[in-house]
Amino acid sequence: MTPRQGFGIEALDRLLGGGLLAGTLTVLAGATGAGKTQLGLRWANEGRVSDGRRGVICDLTSRGDAQNHAGYARDQFDWTIEPYPADAPLDLRGAWDFDRPIGDYLHPFSRTGRRVTRRDLDPDEWHVWKSDLSRVLRKSVGFFYEHFVRGTRRVVVDGIEPTERFSDSIQFEFFEYLYHQVLRKEDEWAARELFREQYLANSAQVQAHRYDHQRIGCLYLYTTPHVLLDDLMSDRINEGDIFSNANTIILMGRTKEPGRLGRALYVAKHRGSACGDEIVPYRISDHGLEFGPTP
Repeated sequence: MTPRQGFGIEALDRLLGGGLLAGTLTVLAGATGAGKTQLGLRWANEGRVSDGRRGVICDLTSRGDAQNHAGYARDQFDWTIEPYPADAPLDLRGAWDFDRPIGDYLHPFSRTGRRVTRRDLDPDEWHVWKSDLSRVLRKSVGFFYEHFVRGTRRVVVDGIEPTERFSDSIQFEFFEYLYHQVLRKEDEWAARELFREQYLANSAQVQAHRYDHQRIGCLYLYTTPHVLLDDLMSDRINEGDIFSNANTIILMGRTKEPGRLGRALYVAKHRGSACGDEIVPYRISDHGLEFGPTP
């Protein structure tokens, strides 16, 4: 049976038939402030239970840490997130030094305050973005490969800004490469992409540290223009967008209740698994997301 990757939240894991399916893509969608980042960190932190290691965070925002990953992780899970030195030279010799800390937070695009979609950029600005993309791709392969050979099995991707067309987004172009060329590739191919001309010199270590890419799960946090859960549930899935390629879609949004607004979560798709049809209420407190009716 396909391994499950749970959230450690009984109501949500039960809704998902035990958790997310390892080796697949899950999209967690909702408006700004819906609680996506906190729920994503909860799933990453739960990797300690099933994998013996927390998951890693890939933040593609060009606005800095607007999602407050470090604060949420520290306050809710006693987890001190350490940044990966994305701007430092690639150290292939250190790939097998498992005592060397490598950081669990990748922020590849270091310059902030920049627009990210092609239609918003002039040719020179687009060229700068493409140059940045080329610079960070191989370093990012190193980040993920080194984590996977150490036992990490969960990846959270956050910070991708909304766009009308995914093909216009430099962030989504990065994610597509990451997902198809690293996360969904067999480990030997990921190693070849990292070591390239030095692969033969490292092949013995590659064989000694194999991992199963089908046990790596990816949770993609997507910001929607819709705030109400009803609107998210009725929105059409377009062919070729991130939703059509996802194995699982979880929607988080506001609900209208007598005299107040609430919050609720709904699993819109969970291919290859039993799945509940309930709309599960939740609230955001100082301790993070809490599921169940409001007291």
